[in-house]
Amino acid sequence: MTGTDVQKEAEDSGPSGYAAARLRLLTEETRFGPPRRSALAELTDEWLTGLFAAGAEGLRGASLVAVGGYGRGELSPRSDLDLLLLHDGGDPKAVAALADRLWYPVWDLGLDLDHSVRTPAEARKTAGEDLKVQLGLLDARHIAGDLGLTAGLRTAVLADWRNQAPKRLPELQELCAERAERQGELQYLLEPDLKEARGGLRDATALRAVAASWLADAPREGLADARRRLLDVRDALHLATGRATDRLALQEQDQVAAELGLLDADTLLRQVYEAARLVSYASDVTWREVGRVLRSRAVRPRLRAMLGGGKPVAERSPLAEGVVEQDGEVVLARAARPERDPVLPLRAAAAAAQAGLPLSLHAVRRMAAAARPVPTPWPAEAREQLVTLLGSGRPTVEVWEALEAEGLITRLLPDWERVRCRPQRNAVHLWTVDRHLIETAVQASEFTRRVSRPDLLLVAALLHDIGKGWPGDHSVAGEIIAKDVAARIGFDRHDVTVVATLVRHHLLLVETATRRDLEDPATVRSVADAVGSQGTLELLHALTEADALATGPAAWSSWRGSLVADLVKRVAAVLAGDAPDDPEEGAPTAEQERLALEAAATGSPVLALRAQTEPPAGQEPSGDPEPLGVELLIAVPDQPGVLPAVAGVLAMHRLTVRTAELRSLTLPDGVDGSVLLLDWRVAAEYGSLPQAARLRADLVRALDGSLDIAGRLAERDAAYPRRRGVVAPPPRVSVHPAASRLATVIEVRSQDAPGLLFRIGRALEDASVRVRSAHVSTLGANAVDAFYVTGPEGAPLPGDEAVSVARKLEETLRG
Repeated sequence: MTGTDVQKEAEDSGPSGYAAARLRLLTEETRFGPPRRSALAELTDEWLTGLFAAGAEGLRGASLVAVGGYGRGELSPRSDLDLLLLHDGGDPKAVAALADRLWYPVWDLGLDLDHSVRTPAEARKTAGEDLKVQLGLLDARHIAGDLGLTAGLRTAVLADWRNQAPKRLPELQELCAERAERQGELQYLLEPDLKEARGGLRDATALRAVAASWLADAPREGLADARRRLLDVRDALHLATGRATDRLALQEQDQVAAELGLLDADTLLRQVYEAARLVSYASDVTWREVGRVLRSRAVRPRLRAMLGGGKPVAERSPLAEGVVEQDGEVVLARAARPERDPVLPLRAAAAAAQAGLPLSLHAVRRMAAAARPVPTPWPAEAREQLVTLLGSGRPTVEVWEALEAEGLITRLLPDWERVRCRPQRNAVHLWTVDRHLIETAVQASEFTRRVSRPDLLLVAALLHDIGKGWPGDHSVAGEIIAKDVAARIGFDRHDVTVVATLVRHHLLLVETATRRDLEDPATVRSVADAVGSQGTLELLHALTEADALATGPAAWSSWRGSLVADLVKRVAAVLAGDAPDDPEEGAPTAEQERLALEAAATGSPVLALRAQTEPPAGQEPSGDPEPLGVELLIAVPDQPGVLPAVAGVLAMHRLTVRTAELRSLTLPDGVDGSVLLLDWRVAAEYGSLPQAARLRADLVRALDGSLDIAGRLAERDAAYPRRRGVVAPPPRVSVHPAASRLATVIEVRSQDAPGLLFRIGRALEDASVRVRSAHVSTLGANAVDAFYVTGPEGAPLPGDEAVSVARKLEETLRG
């Protein structure tokens, strides 16, 4: 059936015919995107025209007007209808009756309707008071009735908008900024609102309004395609969900991708991010131009008076060779020749970032069109300008985005294309891969005084996740890419090796510090062997912190920082030729020794609770003290079942374990027995912490078997079932045979949950292995725990037995 046939069916058959024709149109596979939106608008026009004609018989001076998205002819499957019944005020009763004849059929079909009934004067008055109404009227389109009435309103509204632009545009800009603050940036969100988030459809509409003011205009190249892409995704979302929603939820992304014929949800998100990035960049440029024009208008009368009516000449201040500042932007000098100066884009970008100024759109486009490729390997100046750009701090982000918007980044660094706009499906990460790399460079710029080679630190920060665009382990792939990039930009062989090592091992320090026993010589030596030199260790320490800070708030804490610093200190000692201490010879603190001696003397557990609001020893306090919870120290005579007993008691008392360390203490000469020391950070799930005496009493009962922890936890879970949430990946348990020469290391990665550590401890106890030390940490909702275990005789487990224990533990956690 052709579009004309569909319209005829709707016109001939009334509301039921319109509904059938609408359904037929939305299920046609041959028509989608702009043609379908236009056809749906035309079909709806025909239907409403029929309703208007039937209800307006004998009525003059009235018209039906589409506004907003419907006015633009952009109807998505579940879009509401924005309608204005315009009249000249001559016959209010007839107009009211006509309104009923129009609105009720729309409601009867279950369509959302945004409607109003106004005279032209009332419409203009309301627009003057309500910016959103005025924006809707800018897209007013005649549907039926008195064409002259509609045309008169359109002319008046546009004239009002242009006359009031100096006042209304700043108001519109503030509205956009407030919305962005509420909704976030579309180009980085895992579940974005296609309409309201920054870079979404609302911002694209705002750019149309700015253009209609004749005061400034948005960069047009690619903008229409970006807007079309966002509308196409919204159409598919409406069809996939059957709802009028603009939020692209995770559970619907695969279906939306299939509706659009895309490979998968990641491909969908990447296209959405690319479109949003273009809209965001166009918005930045446009609002900057609006500000420049408004400032110019405010200053021009005074300058003209001072200069006797002559045209003022804009001041140009030199910033670098071929680069000047003008009107608050960085532009090219009149003598600049991009076609003869391949380093000019990097020099201009570095100058802009150092000055904290934006690069002008005209300058970036001129360089993109005319600049020659940088020779390979890069000359020293190009490399230095890149390092300067990366080390400029927060201004680097805006300048980098300007270069990327015009394709200059992928021209300079071709490998960048694979990470550009690439989503990261991990709640810990705030950014796409490419933005995370820039954020890491921004954070690393704060640490350039801590390292002897800040240039290598900044380049490694830029490249550390570059392998995420390739299959397999991104650190391994990234090492290969980093070698190539570092050589291309002109580093010598030694520096190339250092950068590649930093990329390959950028996760080594934090993973080792939080998941391995730092008292074990094998742990420290393995890190020293991987790093190789003091200088590389220094750089890796700074990169580790910058990477974590750029990831998100859940990725770094005072505790993690202290553990990494401790590991770095130990590795530095090995690299300097000093052997690490034997794990059994770690000196306890005075308090730990006191508790251990008391536990040995009494033969029962001893514990102490201490508020922990200060940073650990050796770490400088931050400006914003971090709540570290409460430190729980427990000394227990060495016996089976300590780990599950302690973990179970804490779970019973609804205490969340943030970190946990367990190790065996060597008692002074003359004191018999062996004592286990547990140093844990805990926090109450809600309410206040229990008294230490209650914890100790329950722990005594748990150790002697009179307290049924498993039964108590099961009863509580049955009484208070946990809410269903996002389905977590299954737990994974692995053995790391080379991680220690004194014990077998079993690592558990699982969704964190109450009682998890109790279940792990009990499973290890049931496997008849001894937990020599434990290192427990959480990252967001994920638990990453390492257990150093031995057999009953104190030796590492044989390989087959270790694998068997790990497999049984994994089965227990899955169950």
